Amino acid sequence: MTTAILAIDQGTTNSKAVLVSTTGEILSRGSSPVGIEHPQPGWVEQSPVRLWESVQEAIVSCLQAGPSVDILGIAISNQRESVTIWDAESGQPLGPVVSWQCRRSAPACADLVAAGHAPRVQALTGLPIDPMFPGPKMKWLLDRVPAGHNVRLGTIDAWLIHCFTGGEIHACDAANAARSQLYDLNRQVWSDELCTLFGVPKSALPEVRDSAAHFGMTKDVKGLKDGIPIAAAIGDSHAALFGHGAFEPGDGKVTFGTGSSIMTTLPRFIAPEHGITTTIAWAIGGKPTYAFEGNILVSAAALPWMADMLGLPDVQALTDLAATAEPGTPGFVPAFVGLGAPYWHSDARALFSGITFNTSRAQMARAVTDSMAFQVHDVFKAMSAQSPTPLGRLYADGGPSKNTFLMQCVADTLNHGLTQCDAPEASALGAAYLAGLTLGIWPDLAAIAALPRAGNLITPRPSDAADRLLVWQDAIYRSTAPGPSSMSE
Repeated sequence: MTTAILAIDQGTTNSKAVLVSTTGEILSRGSSPVGIEHPQPGWVEQSPVRLWESVQEAIVSCLQAGPSVDILGIAISNQRESVTIWDAESGQPLGPVVSWQCRRSAPACADLVAAGHAPRVQALTGLPIDPMFPGPKMKWLLDRVPAGHNVRLGTIDAWLIHCFTGGEIHACDAANAARSQLYDLNRQVWSDELCTLFGVPKSALPEVRDSAAHFGMTKDVKGLKDGIPIAAAIGDSHAALFGHGAFEPGDGKVTFGTGSSIMTTLPRFIAPEHGITTTIAWAIGGKPTYAFEGNILVSAAALPWMADMLGLPDVQALTDLAATAEPGTPGFVPAFVGLGAPYWHSDARALFSGITFNTSRAQMARAVTDSMAFQVHDVFKAMSAQSPTPLGRLYADGGPSKNTFLMQCVADTLNHGLTQCDAPEASALGAAYLAGLTLGIWPDLAAIAALPRAGNLITPRPSDAADRLLVWQDAIYRSTAPGPSSMSE
């Protein structure tokens, strides 16, 4: 019988399950939608019960679509910075999953920044104080739990590990812990100082383990037998970096989706500056590998919006139109929910700039598609300013990375080669490779780097990217400029 690893990629929109053979081949796939709720403007949440149901549905779908296999282990890749809370004894949720996109903790973050805590928090965690990160969201959840509960808090990997093991294990991996804003990156422990600052009891937090580690055994999971080891857990963006084999300092990747995540591997911990973050990419054998990261809040999400605005049938029609644009494209900043890295400006506003009577529909479309490349450019510029190594191999994954026009724009803007990876399951593969290390399927990183990977190298070509960047920089200035304090009568 064929042996395989079952990799879970639990995302914001869908939960996916992927069977990966011991030679690194994908045998089958399954997916199921999660559902997203917006109870108030700026609030984004999900049902933890529905999230777990979607994972089980994806598993059943995947196994039905694939060959008969002996599953050697489970690997978990998960949406990051989303958190939830549950009862330690019953396992029942005590609140929603508060999404990474949610801005409900913005007032608490503003208070912490005003009190002067931002430099210390960033020095310990590599992260700015921003509603994206879990610390203040955990406090929000805790404040709404009725008295008398022994609570557990965690990122989505911890919730899934709880569910997979029938509540026996409360643990997360170091990469997810590093995104919590409660974890001391240098000491690699939950920080008493940060837990006190954010009002989160350390006793409620999961045990932190390596990304390639044992996280217990399956128990009462639909579609699976009991006793299958959970052999890896890691945040989805970190998993994609690992899946690409970006193991050398300077290697990087861009994951394009609703937002975008940009990561480059570091030789050691480096305190971040210029609006980017430092994180643990993964931990193996008790040793962390660090990375710079920049999180873009709105990337490809602007494309269907603009397609609808222009009356186009789909995103492909939008990019086809953008490819015909003549010089003179206006600027467009997709600050629908503020701006993430490297600006971190929650009050920035989405706008077009430089529109004239001569501006064409194609130029409007190109301004929106260019915004993806320009945001990536600004993050890499900030990384390069403090990286001890130059940008090395660069990989692109996620749905939009399949569009060669969009990726050519990125390569031209960066003036750096870019590999389109024919692996929409990059995060699942990365998690599966980590599980393979735990299970002894692959002996080391060299064996994983040698696994076959399909990809298309896009090299930069002569373009007017420099001129377009000047327009973009002016648009960013306008987007982030302070607004008027009052309206004239």
